[in-house]
Amino acid sequence: MVHLAPELSPFARTGGLGEAVASLAKYQAASGIPVTVFMPLYQAVRQRHELRPVGAPFTVTVGPRTETARILEPVTPLLPGTPRVLFVENEEYFDRPGLYGDAVGDYPDNAQRYALFARAVLVALPRLLPQPPSIVHAHDWQTALASIYLKTEFIAHPYYEGIRAVLSVHNAGYQGHFPESAMTELGLPPALYNHRQLEWHGRLNLLKGGLVFSDLAITVSPTHAHELRTEKGGFGLDGVFVAMRDRLVGIVNGIDQDVWDPATDPIIPRRFTADNLTGKKRCRIALQRATGLSRWQAPIFALTARLVSQKGLDLILGDPGYFAFDAQYVFLGHGDEHYEAMLTELAERAPSRIAVKLDFTDEFEHLLLSGADMCLMPSQYEPCGLTQMRAQRYGTIPVARRTGGLADTIEDGVTGFLFDDYTPADFMRAAMRAVDQFRDGDGWEAMMREAMGRDFGWDKSAARYLTVYRRVLGLPAVR
Repeated sequence: MVHLAPELSPFARTGGLGEAVASLAKYQAASGIPVTVFMPLYQAVRQRHELRPVGAPFTVTVGPRTETARILEPVTPLLPGTPRVLFVENEEYFDRPGLYGDAVGDYPDNAQRYALFARAVLVALPRLLPQPPSIVHAHDWQTALASIYLKTEFIAHPYYEGIRAVLSVHNAGYQGHFPESAMTELGLPPALYNHRQLEWHGRLNLLKGGLVFSDLAITVSPTHAHELRTEKGGFGLDGVFVAMRDRLVGIVNGIDQDVWDPATDPIIPRRFTADNLTGKKRCRIALQRATGLSRWQAPIFALTARLVSQKGLDLILGDPGYFAFDAQYVFLGHGDEHYEAMLTELAERAPSRIAVKLDFTDEFEHLLLSGADMCLMPSQYEPCGLTQMRAQRYGTIPVARRTGGLADTIEDGVTGFLFDDYTPADFMRAAMRAVDQFRDGDGWEAMMREAMGRDFGWDKSAARYLTVYRRVLGLPAVR
């Protein structure tokens, strides 16, 4: 089993993708499967981790260019039952401050960067793994080129002919659009630039190409798999997802329940369990002191997310009445300057009720989810989401839109509160339902205990992955 990941926890990540791939690989390896994960050697990885080379440098042809790459690995010994992590080094492309871009925006050569990464992995495989892997599993548009190159070029070599290509779609809102001229730069045959394969509305679409050439596509929840097949939820690729039929499946991500466990969490001020919630109250007091909130009896709503439109900031900020009732709010994350400025202004006007922390840290997220009463996730779309599962583990009740993985992991009225329409009014009704329940002390504690008892571990999800892997190995390969 080989994974290609554009990010991987704990080495370098910008969101949930890196954590999801790390957890999946961890549980696959623990089940006895030999797992190797490749990721680019970003500047942040080089600076924070001690690495050693694996073999000599080698050349990689990408379109008209010939580049040099090298494989490195952590110097710490590989423990039994853990995945092997390998890094692709090319200083010109990957030794940069950001993973995908800088303060100005995305790097303009991202297509070439991830083409080099995909080709370097495929070239290196026979040197590193004498026995070909059964599956090469790519993640999101950045590594979708691995499926394309494998099925259109490398498959001609006997080593690669039996390998199946799997592509996980963590967020179809990001597809890797580039001008047609990039076909030559990436070494892709011009014949592939057509509406059935790589062309999309006059542009090269790498996610579409990866889907077309993969034997199986996996998205991160059953509900989201259904949404992708609809015009409203398919991000313009609904026709591709419909055509894939049973080659598209949805599997909910899990969370690492060893890390997100209030009974053992070493970060939070006081540990607690569903049977003894005293520690939850201590965490709540600590959160209020850390943020300056002083309405001790008022419910605390928390939002921890990228501050972008997808996360429903327009619903929260679009109705002034939302902040009018007696409640407290803590916002953690950074993103669009517009939202950062609006939230900062609100906090300055009402510092005893509203707090904003733009510099994200794992430590504060643990404090926030352990101390808050409710977790806000009014997302436009949410392929899976991890925060709602972490929150429930800590007895923090989600108020969320019924979409994607939120619909699959929150039981309305039992472990959280869901709403359907993406409107401030529908969101407000769900928030008020939560407040009403909060005021019923016994009923609220019963809901907290129910949420804390839900199993969001990776065991079931990893088993589901194995099932679909076995299925794809038995299906005719895509050619």
